[in-house]
Amino acid sequence: MKKIKRVTINSDSSLTSLFSDDFIKLISLLHDKFSDRVLGAREERINSINNGKKSYKNTTTTDKKFAQHWKVPIIPDDLKTPGIEISGPAHITPMFINALNPGPGGNRAEGYLDDDEDSASHRLEDTLKAAFNRKHAVERTLSYFDERRNKKYSILDGKIPFFMHRERGLHLDEKDVLVDGNPISATLLSTALTLYYSGQSQNERNQGIYFYIPKTETPEEAKIYKDIFDECRNHIGKIKDSTIKAILLVESFPLIWSMEESLYNLGNYSAGLNAARWDLKASLLEYVMSDPKSVWPDRFEVDIKTTPFIENIFRRLVAICKKHDAIPIGGMATALPHKNPEINSIAAESITTDKKWEAELGFIRAWVAHIYHMEPASYPFKDFANQKNTSSTSSNPDDYPITIETPIGSTTGECTRQNTRVLLEYIEGWLNGRGAKGIDRLAGKPGERPALMEDLATARMSVAQIAQRMIHETSCEDINQKHNPDFVEKLITNECKSIINSQLKTTNNTSIDTYKKSLNIAIKWIKNYTEFNFRSLGSYSISELEEIGSTDQKLQ
Repeated sequence: MKKIKRVTINSDSSLTSLFSDDFIKLISLLHDKFSDRVLGAREERINSINNGKKSYKNTTTTDKKFAQHWKVPIIPDDLKTPGIEISGPAHITPMFINALNPGPGGNRAEGYLDDDEDSASHRLEDTLKAAFNRKHAVERTLSYFDERRNKKYSILDGKIPFFMHRERGLHLDEKDVLVDGNPISATLLSTALTLYYSGQSQNERNQGIYFYIPKTETPEEAKIYKDIFDECRNHIGKIKDSTIKAILLVESFPLIWSMEESLYNLGNYSAGLNAARWDLKASLLEYVMSDPKSVWPDRFEVDIKTTPFIENIFRRLVAICKKHDAIPIGGMATALPHKNPEINSIAAESITTDKKWEAELGFIRAWVAHIYHMEPASYPFKDFANQKNTSSTSSNPDDYPITIETPIGSTTGECTRQNTRVLLEYIEGWLNGRGAKGIDRLAGKPGERPALMEDLATARMSVAQIAQRMIHETSCEDINQKHNPDFVEKLITNECKSIINSQLKTTNNTSIDTYKKSLNIAIKWIKNYTEFNFRSLGSYSISELEEIGSTDQKLQ
């Protein structure tokens, strides 16, 4: 533990050296200025819950200042480049370096989503390492030596992707950094670290400083970010005249009603909107959780491309961006490379089809989880731009009114089993410091397929679907069984045993113990949701999770 003036840092990491006197002064100022507003935003979210169901209304504004044809400030050329952005946890150094280097085809991604949010495990050490890696990557001095593999990682010559920094959202605190005894907002700490360290290095190299903003729910929250950027710009001398831009992730149900106003409220920092698929699905499930008429079918059947009301949300997003000259960014391709070339070819074809659909809607870039699939993911966007095609989406958001419907599909116990598999595997990764993990939800079943890189959004979606089915005791169409607590608890317990048994030859006792903890945490998380407590896994400290994981949890 380390105390510097008003700030207490609960970490033994050597990277606590980043907390210089000047930086301590900055985060203390940000805490004083914004902590009440951040807490107020959280309170508004809590107040939106009504009878266990988050209330909502169409808050799409008709105020003239938002409805008129204003334009976002000038967008830097690199943000307008068609192609792909590779995504990965910013604290894992070899993955960071790989993301900046060319893929198998010899080409680099256009951008890099260097993530300290849902693909990180929400620990202070991760955030500090992310800040270190970002700064040294900008300066091209980042390297890593893997002793086990006897392999050195370094940034190769040539132009590297532009950086898209993603920090933790306003709903989270950093419990290991206290100001006057109170946890600092994770957003304030992470944004300050990025602007103070890599931001100044980027400015020295005439690079723009770009952010993705996650989990916002209201225009007022977008305004908080604008004011945070203003405050940091005013107190970090070297970035006073920097180009700072932000793209909002549309991944919460309330935000779909106010995308236009929220974009406007970012002010000079406004750059675009991102269609975040998995988190938006999870948020939609949370908001209809208590409605027996809104029980979703198997989530694996709910494809954005064939679910008209969700497609319409994304068309509205694109229309808003076109109307205001902003940048629309598409979703993630999560397939990981497989040892079977035929499986890789099938995955590449599927990715290309998906990205072609996005390009035709009007998105100019999207995300990919692994460098192996960068080219099939980027080609549709580049080809669409080169052909000078016109997207199928108009520039009038009113052409795409928002409606909320229940998707059509099957409701099976097999889907629930797969959700439990994803959940157990994901939490195991989280306890081991990984916020993103390659998971095959059909492991042990016949056939071959690529694992998918899953992050916190996928686990959240799995929990939401299981809980919704329990709340309404939904019947399984494939087996004569209702989703009651006894069924779900047996299902997840058996799935945990299956995972452990399949790994007995290669897994040590520590790993087995971690899966057992994962089981208890999964049960607790599901139970929270059945009680309409949608608390994020990222809001728990590791010690809290260890305590939950070491205690037998029950669903009833």
